This record gives sequence, C-alpha cells and structure tokens, in this order.
Amino acid sequence: MKLNFELFNPKGFISEQQTDLIITVVALLLIAVIPALVLTFTFAWKYRASKQSKFTPNVSGNTKLQLGWLGFLILIIISVGTLAFKNSHALDPRKPIQSEKQAITIQVVALEWKWLFIYPNSSIASVNFLQFPEDTPINLEITADAPMNSFLIPQLGGQMYAMNGMKTSLHIMANEVGDYRGFSSNISGEGFSGMKFTARASSDRDFNAWVETARISSGSLNYNELAKPSKNNLPTTYLVAQTDLFDSIVMKYGEPIHVR
Repeated sequence: MKLNFELFNPKGFISEQQTDLIITVVALLLIAVIPALVLTFTFAWKYRASKQSKFTPNVSGNTKLQLGWLGFLILIIISVGTLAFKNSHALDPRKPIQSEKQAITIQVVALEWKWLFIYPNSSIASVNFLQFPEDTPINLEITADAPMNSFLIPQLGGQMYAMNGMKTSLHIMANEVGDYRGFSSNISGEGFSGMKFTARASSDRDFNAWVETARISSGSLNYNELAKPSKNNLPTTYLVAQTDLFDSIVMKYGEPIHVR
C-alpha cells in the first residue's frame, strides 16, 4: 500500500514553497537535536551502573567547547528565525499571486456541513466541488454561515479560517491538472466528517466548458433551503441570480470585518 502524504506532495505554487520551508526548518533543527540524542545514549551507555565507570564530579568543563556549542546553537536559532520572518511575509495567504494570467475570484461559504463555492463573474455556484484552471491565480474570499470552520487543500495551499461576519482571504494556484482533496480542518459538529470536497484543476478549455454546462443544466439556488444543516452532500451546481449573495451572508452578522 502506497502512502500519499499530501503535505509532502505539493501541486501548487504556494504549497511547494511551504513544503520546502518545513523541510529546511526541520533539517536545521535536526543539526542540534541529533547530536544531543547521540550524546544522551552515549553517556547513558558509557556511565551505566554495570560498568562501574570512574566518578569525577569535580572535573571542570571545557570552556571553549561550551562556547563553541552555544554559538552554534545561536546560529541555528538565528537562521530559523530569519527563515520564519522572511517566509511569513512572502507566503502571506492574503498576498495575491503574481502571474501573467488574470486571477479568478471564487467566494467560499462554510455551511452545516458542506462548502458552497460562488463564482460571482459567472453567476453560478457549486456545493462540495471546486473547479478552476491550472496555472491561474485563484483568489478565495472565505466566510461562514455556520459555526467557525477551517478551509484546507493541503496540496495547493495553507489553511484559512471561515468565520461568521468576517471575510478572510486565501490565494492558491495549481501547477498541474488534477483532482485534489479539500476538507474542513476544524471540528464543527456531527456532520464534520462529511464536510469534504474535490478541488479540480483543469485546462482553460475544460473549465470554460464546465461553467457553460453549469449555466445550462443547473437549477436556481435557493440559499435559505441550502443553508439548512445537512450531511454528506453530493456535488451539485446552481444558477445564482443574487449578485451580492456573498456580501449579504457576511452582513447577516452585522458590520463586516475584513481580515487584512
């Protein structure tokens, strides 16, 4: 059985950088951890009770060795801190991805217990299915009309919270065509386990064909009915007549808060 660790099998512009950062930081920390573990077992073996090693409690330490080891650890801490600071800004989830292609905005609403994806420029929406073209920046605007939740597609980007009355942002871009697993990473009630969706990166042609098919064959969205709690919802597409649906959902809970 082949294990697929999604975090270490990135397929997106952002996720590749995140994976490289994780591996680099862990490698730097292991430079200090591995010698410490080796010395721990070495001394435990060398000074075990059965060997009756010579006990010399008054022997002073090696100052040069201690200063050298301390300086080495300080360099590792500085390196990790620099990487963390630099990449915290470079990989800010609110930062748009620069590309020659025009970005596509998709609005995401966490419901009980399903995901609603609204395509404001196409007047369609989908439940538990997200499709977009490859090599194209996708600007996700995220909110919730249910208990606080968390949006995550491990192979394409980081996690982002979905909260009532707030709009958060997440930018992703898939490097290749494929279906990627998306899900809720925040327990939100009895239907949480079924709050999953497929994120499909396709060619521009296939994406446009999917949009046109959704416009022709989908029924109108009855949001009040859809927002009622339900479990294990199958992927479905809808026509959206209300152009400000996403904003109205945010405004249900008072003055909107934009997380910047």
